[in-house]
Amino acid sequence: MARLGFIGLGNMGGGMAANLAKAGHDVRAFDLSAEALEKATARGCLAAGSATEAVEEAEAVVTMLPAGTHVRDVYEHSILGKAPPSAILMDCSTIDVATAREVIEKARAAAYLMVDAPVSGGIAAAEGGTLTFMVGGTDEAFGRAEPFLATMGKAVIHAGGAGAGQAAKICNNMLLGASMIATCETFVLAQKLGLDPQTFFDIASKASGQCWSMTSYCPVPGVGPETPADRDYDGGFAAALMLKDLKLAMEAASSA
Repeated sequence: MARLGFIGLGNMGGGMAANLAKAGHDVRAFDLSAEALEKATARGCLAAGSATEAVEEAEAVVTMLPAGTHVRDVYEHSILGKAPPSAILMDCSTIDVATAREVIEKARAAAYLMVDAPVSGGIAAAEGGTLTFMVGGTDEAFGRAEPFLATMGKAVIHAGGAGAGQAAKICNNMLLGASMIATCETFVLAQKLGLDPQTFFDIASKASGQCWSMTSYCPVPGVGPETPADRDYDGGFAAALMLKDLKLAMEAASSA
């Protein structure tokens, strides 16, 4: 088992860190939120006093942060030159491709192996260890990262070189965001036209309109598997984060 530094214990990171600890790894965790850190320690992680302290003597480092600015800052000031050069660095945040490549290049210049490894699956998958990881980096870096990522996920896919993981995640979430909007609008229209939501679900889930947003995350209470709609719309993945991802997709499209 390995010693890991884990930085960022939000809705996704908290479950991911807990699964690493559950697998027997020595997880030194840090978050600016005392509450998040307390939850992580209750689930088997050891609290670190800072991001730098979390990565000292680590064999692997995982970061799960809100945006590219946070990733750049944490790696520049708290990880590169602080973690052992032998540590494999894995950023699981969803950020822009340019920043991902910039940080990985800085890591390479400092003699580290690093991958960008954003995730898909949501909070339930983070808790259950069934995430999908889209990974960008060299073959060597991917080989080092894969065993740790596999502990937190059901699928670990090498998307290509540095930044390829972010490119795959941005494209995936563009598709998700569009289908989720369409699903919500469609169920409202179906109800206004007099269709019972369950009946419409039974039809569309077996017809050409079938999509993940409907069959796994239906926005109507009592229809399909349990979703935030069944919990009075108490969600986990904030609308503001989806907006961030869609803006990243638009920025990526304009650059390409």
